[in-house]
Amino acid sequence: MRLYYAGDVHGSEKCWRKFLGAARFYEVDTLIMGGDITGKLMVPIVGRGDGRHEATVLGRLETVTGGGLEELEKRIRFNGFYPYRCDRAEYDRLSADRDYRDRVFTDLMVAEVRRWIELAEERLAGTGIRCFVMPGNDDEFAIDAALESATVVNPDNRVVRVDAETQMLSCSWTNPTPWDSPREEPEDELLERLHGLAAQLEPGVNTIFNLHCPPHDTSLDRAPELTDDLKVVLDGGEPRIVPVGSKAVRALIEELQPVLSLHGHIHESKAIAKIGETTCVNPGSAYSEGVIDGAVVELRGRRIRSCQLVTG
Repeated sequence: MRLYYAGDVHGSEKCWRKFLGAARFYEVDTLIMGGDITGKLMVPIVGRGDGRHEATVLGRLETVTGGGLEELEKRIRFNGFYPYRCDRAEYDRLSADRDYRDRVFTDLMVAEVRRWIELAEERLAGTGIRCFVMPGNDDEFAIDAALESATVVNPDNRVVRVDAETQMLSCSWTNPTPWDSPREEPEDELLERLHGLAAQLEPGVNTIFNLHCPPHDTSLDRAPELTDDLKVVLDGGEPRIVPVGSKAVRALIEELQPVLSLHGHIHESKAIAKIGETTCVNPGSAYSEGVIDGAVVELRGRRIRSCQLVTG
């Protein structure tokens, strides 16, 4: 099996298209997207009633007409945001009613995820390439159903077969973060969740892990320490870097020793590390630059023939 793994594209359609294109470019038979696939911001595009539309993109007001509207939407999507066409009355309601704004945003996000999966269907149908797409801790539960299709499998919180020789245990949940994201829980509860998944593993079958959160105290989980009000802690004017990964994830890897463990979550910790006999990988993320960081791994049974971090 030869696989391409990436994660943390956070709504960037440019990165999503590169992810799908990686199958042919790197000549792999399996694609795995390891979570945090949705964006964090809706960008209203307000119709003025005279053929012009306005939107504030990255702090700059833009006005477009005619064909410029679709080009503006494309640029918004490529930056990891969601364009939303509306009139002035709708815009005013979005501004005034937070609950309504949240509902509109969720519906828009789910629709965009469905569109992404449809694009995967178009690109991958009939190729024989396996495609697994999992949510991450930042992703709302509303998107989960949209991730399943004839070609795409959402492997989250279960064990699935990747091929005849290999099974994969996947989990989107993380230990607590400063941002109180949808899929996080205390370490003891996370370990209980992971042990429940491990009970589904078939003995004697080659195993890989697809765990959004990296293991604690490795080169895969280094990030700046934050205060309670989310400010970076400084030492001598430089950010203090600390391990922020999960002790539960590390415990499961140490206990079961899968041949490969794939991770994301911590964008700035691009690395390959070993925990016992397990090769652990976090390709990092530079989605805001339109760049997708990934890993190409070739497995032969219980052996990894090659493991390479790639950028494109």
